Amino acid sequence: MTATTSIDSTIRRVLREHGRLSTDPGQLAADADLYQAGMTSHASVNVMLALEGEFDVEFPDHLLKRHVFGSIASIERALGELDLQ
Repeated sequence: MTATTSIDSTIRRVLREHGRLSTDPGQLAADADLYQAGMTSHASVNVMLALEGEFDVEFPDHLLKRHVFGSIASIERALGELDLQ
């Protein structure tokens, strides 16, 4: 398992637990719109907080934008900007 695969599966698990999606995150394409899949802005905050806990990071202000949490791919790109240990 590569680091990218591990990050993707962790993002999908966090979305399953906190995203309140109407579709199983495991079935979504990486670029699928999470808001169209049922995520609310409140749920996106919960997802962000859960990701911070999972990866032991803090999202800086410039990444606290709706589009950053709009898809699995965009979340993965944002995490890539952070120094994951």
